[in-house]
Amino acid sequence: MKNPILLNVPEEFFTERLYIRMPRPGDGKVVHEAICASQEELKQWLSFASKNQSVEDVEIITREAHSKFLLREHLRFFVFQKNTRTFIATISLHNADWEVPKFEIGYWVDSRYSGQGYISEAVRGLTEFAFNQLGANRLTIRCDPRNVKSKAVAERAGFQLEGILKNDEWSIDGTVLTDTCIYSKIREYAKEIESD
Repeated sequence: MKNPILLNVPEEFFTERLYIRMPRPGDGKVVHEAICASQEELKQWLSFASKNQSVEDVEIITREAHSKFLLREHLRFFVFQKNTRTFIATISLHNADWEVPKFEIGYWVDSRYSGQGYISEAVRGLTEFAFNQLGANRLTIRCDPRNVKSKAVAERAGFQLEGILKNDEWSIDGTVLTDTCIYSKIREYAKEIESD
């Protein structure tokens, strides 16, 4: 396979209610606001949310995400409401293996917009993007079994539970070993379901 940096990867796409695009310099402020508004919920599951980050810290991370997208190392997308362009979530394709190709999907949503189906819609959109634009053959979602919201997103997006890895990782606070659910969607299987 040719070097992934030579691939023409679209920098944006739309779903019914969402505008989803690559991070851009200057996005740090709105992302920081979303992290602050969601910190109590996010810090249970994501290590970055347990840190007190400044707007500048988040802007640096955003610019790094922009660079990694261009290098095809990590395809992070920011999710906005289509009509208002309000930032509501981030979603990504990471742990890429371009030889297969396969990716892991990660996501978090601003708590002020949770429970409205936005992240499920974004995952379905990104799944279609990965299959159709990147030729993905396998997509996975990993989450703690206790994270019922994340599990529900994977299941609503049509991902199948392949298994649970026992004592796979330390909890965010480092106090207990936790399990990891592995959900997947396979290109051939996805096509079979769509044709039914």
